[in-house]
Amino acid sequence: MFGGLAVPANSPHLRKSGSRTYVYDLDDFEGENGADESLLNSVEVNDMRGGNTPMNAAAMMPSPILLWRFKVLLFLIWGCICCKVGWDSVMRMSADKRDLFLYEAFLYFNPLLLAALMVWLWGINLWVFAQGGANYAKIFDLDQNHLTHREIWKCAMWMTIIVPTSMTAYIYLYSHGEVAYAASQPVLLYAAIVMVLIFPFDIFYFSSRYFFLRTLWRIVFPLQAISFADFFLADILTSMVKVFSDLERSVCRMVHRQVATIAWLEADSVCGSHSVAIPLVLVLPYLFRLNQCLRQYKDTGEKTSLLNALKYSTAVPVIFLSALKYHVFPERWTNFYRPLWLLSSVVNSSYSFYWDLTRDWDLSGFTRIFKFSKPNLFSYMLHGRRWVYIWVIGSNLVLRCTWTYKLSAHLRHNYLTVFTIAALEIFRRFQWIFFRVENEWNKMNNKSHMQMSEMSNEEEKLLHSMNYNV
Repeated sequence: MFGGLAVPANSPHLRKSGSRTYVYDLDDFEGENGADESLLNSVEVNDMRGGNTPMNAAAMMPSPILLWRFKVLLFLIWGCICCKVGWDSVMRMSADKRDLFLYEAFLYFNPLLLAALMVWLWGINLWVFAQGGANYAKIFDLDQNHLTHREIWKCAMWMTIIVPTSMTAYIYLYSHGEVAYAASQPVLLYAAIVMVLIFPFDIFYFSSRYFFLRTLWRIVFPLQAISFADFFLADILTSMVKVFSDLERSVCRMVHRQVATIAWLEADSVCGSHSVAIPLVLVLPYLFRLNQCLRQYKDTGEKTSLLNALKYSTAVPVIFLSALKYHVFPERWTNFYRPLWLLSSVVNSSYSFYWDLTRDWDLSGFTRIFKFSKPNLFSYMLHGRRWVYIWVIGSNLVLRCTWTYKLSAHLRHNYLTVFTIAALEIFRRFQWIFFRVENEWNKMNNKSHMQMSEMSNEEEKLLHSMNYNV
């Protein structure tokens, strides 16, 4: 998520596609018996005759804008084909099976669609940081091989192509009676993703994958000092509990060979709403973040870490009180547990909203957000505008409250509504990242300025002492 291979932009061997400038090193033309003159003459003759020189070959290449438009056109054509094939396949099914089949198909593929959305938005975050001059590599303590926003978008593009293609193949094969081949689609897709992540060779952005997996390991087992990247990624995981919950249910169905078997009662199946694994998976990201806060308190002794841990602990009652609906009598749920669930939801949403504004963002210190180094229309529309802060604060409050819907297992029957709320929570986290990273960048700058001032004061004291001795 954070790393990768980068090519030096100032290399003398690189130039922009379609540019006329061609730089030669004079040393390359020095040789014995006048080889330099003959080489220069051959270049001039080929250029006059329109020969196949590197300069002419570059001039014949299409511009980057034309290539980009061609890729967008192919992407739109591919999207239309997938929609057409998927729609025709769904219409082939009987009406009584259609909704149940779509619910099951959505269960397997929507976690990966949400993950692709998060990757797209993370690329936008990195682009804004690069334009605004915020050194995110220094903030996250990255090496020189970290991924740029273009490489992040490339990964997101492949995810956006592969996942819907597999989903379309799943729907098409099932509607045409190839149930066994349809059942293999999500299994192969999940296996391929795992293989790409753990592939031990230096391809597919090896350093980035290693950094991502290492950070996940540090989140699950906080046995060392917590870095900014550790708790930053852990915070993102708390916004993607929908992804982990559906991944658990999908893997459960694969293990029990229930893929592409729509004749099942969701609530009564081993992977359905009665499963105790659902609340356990939902609560895990919050427990990981809570352990990180306790580790920070052990290392630093700051009481703020304990208050932060308390914030994450308020999500636990919301999740488990909601899950009790499937294990108690309806009257007991309505009269006793439902009011407790509502109260815990209000406490969690209010506490989290307060912490975002006062601790994670620190609204009093905004200076760099959406302020680009070069003049830009996007920066002009957003930087310093009051409506931006009103929108961010208001949307954060609303989405914090609606996120309770997603944490509650007994409200998950309408999968389209839940998917929309999960996507909105990812968008809220996307907004949160801008202000959280800016706040951290401001803290780092203030700390460096304080250190420089302390060093200058020590130097002045040393000079005064030397003058006095003299």
